[in-house]
Amino acid sequence: MRRAPGRAGNSCTSQSWKMKVPGTSRSAAVGAVRSQLAARPAIPDPTTVRIGSAPQRLQRASSVAAIAMAFARAAPIRDAHAMSRSGPPARVRHGLARALSKRGFCSRSQAERLVREGRVRLNGRVANDPETSTDVLSDRIEVDGRPLGPLVGCYLMLNKPRGLLTTRADESGRDTVYRCLQGADLPWLAPVGRLDRASEGLLLFSNDPAWAAAITGPGGPAKRYHVKLRPACGPDAVAALTAGVRDGGELLRAAEASALRRWQKSSWVNVLLEQGRNRQIRRMCAALGFEVERLVRVAIGGLELGTLPKGGWRELEADEVRALAPGASGMPEGRLRSPPGAAPRG
Repeated sequence: MRRAPGRAGNSCTSQSWKMKVPGTSRSAAVGAVRSQLAARPAIPDPTTVRIGSAPQRLQRASSVAAIAMAFARAAPIRDAHAMSRSGPPARVRHGLARALSKRGFCSRSQAERLVREGRVRLNGRVANDPETSTDVLSDRIEVDGRPLGPLVGCYLMLNKPRGLLTTRADESGRDTVYRCLQGADLPWLAPVGRLDRASEGLLLFSNDPAWAAAITGPGGPAKRYHVKLRPACGPDAVAALTAGVRDGGELLRAAEASALRRWQKSSWVNVLLEQGRNRQIRRMCAALGFEVERLVRVAIGGLELGTLPKGGWRELEADEVRALAPGASGMPEGRLRSPPGAAPRG
């Protein structure tokens, strides 16, 4: 019967099987390797061995002392370097097109077109490369001869009506959510997340990409919806929403689900989502045999839609911005456009 090779931890023994000399037995090969190992001198313990003459030992001790002294002298420099690293971080630079977008002037694609057309000046000089390195906070940017204003964060909430697309423009000419913001003195804003055309309710906008990413990314605030289903939804179906439903190879699950109102042919259900998958509620309900008649987002984290009229909007207060994404804003401290207590519009 063939013996198993040696353990991986004994590398020399393992190598002996691979390097076996023809005509010798395995036991002879292993014995030869072990004899070679035994013949090697033991590695001395550096804490007890005395190597070399007294002058040599003194010379080595002096060298060690010199190294220790040099290390001690370098300590203040290392400490200062560590302090500089722990202090305020260096300003992040972006491409010119992205800087225009971050300043709330236009979208990134629109900014790239403006730069290539030679309509943008950076610190007094025309820049034709959208990737030109730019400090968003300190560099002077002009578009068509007009300087951009200071970088100020703008954050607002809209009660999106049903039938509007969450996009800047539609190729087919269909109405978008920006119809609700027409005529307002606002910087360029992007939707934070989205609601599909048939959905309605709370939709956020901002010119702060870092804040928006914290809202929509993993670990962002949960979203609460009120959903009208047909036919009427019983307790088992409500429980199935939290237990999880498989659709398209994905396990879709609500963090919370509860019945709100029920009639003979339809019912309203309260659903809290933490996953944020594409059309998640509609897919879950369809898999359970229900048709979604209405889907209204009523809250994002602690921010509630409240009594904001349909199609109306208001700018968020500073504490609301911080509560939704603590420490995530990419805007300079204190630069918030909306005054406290901004009134709803629309």
